[in-house]
Amino acid sequence: MESSSSTTLALYGKSSAETEIAQLLKQNAAIKLPDNTQVSILLPSEVTKKPLEEEEEAFDAQLFMNSLSTTQFGRFLIWSPRLPSTHDIVSHNFSELPLGAVCVADVQFKGRGRSRNVWESPRGCLMFSFTMQMEDGRTVPLVQYVVSLAITEAIKDVCDKNGFPPINIRIKWPNDLYFNGLKVGGILSTSTYRSKFNVSSGIGLNVHNEKPTTCLNAILKELSAGAADANQFRREDIMAAFFNKFERFYDLFINQGFHALEELYYQTWLHSGQRVIVEEKNEDGVVENVVTIQGLTSSGYLLAISEGGQMCELHPNGNSFDFLKGLIKRKLQ
Repeated sequence: MESSSSTTLALYGKSSAETEIAQLLKQNAAIKLPDNTQVSILLPSEVTKKPLEEEEEAFDAQLFMNSLSTTQFGRFLIWSPRLPSTHDIVSHNFSELPLGAVCVADVQFKGRGRSRNVWESPRGCLMFSFTMQMEDGRTVPLVQYVVSLAITEAIKDVCDKNGFPPINIRIKWPNDLYFNGLKVGGILSTSTYRSKFNVSSGIGLNVHNEKPTTCLNAILKELSAGAADANQFRREDIMAAFFNKFERFYDLFINQGFHALEELYYQTWLHSGQRVIVEEKNEDGVVENVVTIQGLTSSGYLLAISEGGQMCELHPNGNSFDFLKGLIKRKLQ
């Protein structure tokens, strides 16, 4: 279908306005990859003329669009059967794409995680990245929490709509998604400043891939006690439900601040009242203390209280894959 040195991208629009943008991007060959890999751009009418649809379980763009009810997010879609990284597509081409544009892939082989970790993403995993633009730099670190909350609520919405047993995915600070102690997904948000903050957020969610941990459909099968396999999550439904939910949450976040979502966020995360060990430097070196997590600070770090009643802000030390190990305490006045 495509050589290892080329990437095929299909462009879709929810309305004629987004479709016109897709046509211009193809005409000008405007979408690039960071390593200058050859890019082949297709419009929807051309996808059926090429062997793209022969890909097993290819993402169904029309199914996604039919379930989308947003005014901005997700209305311009880039789909690829296989590419290095969805995040690289949207971040590298940020100025060429309409705000809210999303890139989704069936397989990505150079996905990005925290601290430049490479995230391998197999078939059956929902992998997408999208764009937004923000003016207040103080709110940029908090948007990853809005994304995390929206994807957990989207999964609940899909369960309700389809009559599935409820699946309560929990948030592990700062940006991991867990079910019963197993990681099922994660979020990555990056930004650059160009008079405004250009933010790219990506989500990886195990939908139909049981490796390396578990996935939503395996959880659903277990909760359904062997019910018909026809009851399954579809990536298209989850991604549409995410944008429908995120657009509402994002509007609240921008206009009212994160406190408008804080109560729901704390109901969803794993850490209220959790006791953790933190490191603190003094004249004798580094000592460890036990603190209890209370919530988030205004800058997006963990708010905790020491056994002596001192409020403090917890920062990761940057050396551990698990952000809750090796936390560094900073006292708050």
